Amino acid sequence: MGKRQKNTASTGVSQPNEGEGNKTAARRYNEEASKSAAAGRGREKGPEAAKALDRAEGQQLREAEAEGKRHAGGEPER
Repeated sequence: MGKRQKNTASTGVSQPNEGEGNKTAARRYNEEASKSAAAGRGREKGPEAAKALDRAEGQQLREAEAEGKRHAGGEPER
């Protein structure tokens, strides 16, 4: 298992196969998530989301959340 294989399946670009778990992609994701958190982008959306739950679409949003949790393998906490 000493040699790394090249993966060209999805992009056509040759990339080394990193085996189970793509450390390069994970590192890139973590860096971007940290930048986003540091920029405070989530703070702007929180109050907006809370207001949406109180409006007419609130029930639809809660149903969509429950459906997503079922698909993720976890049952809703409600």
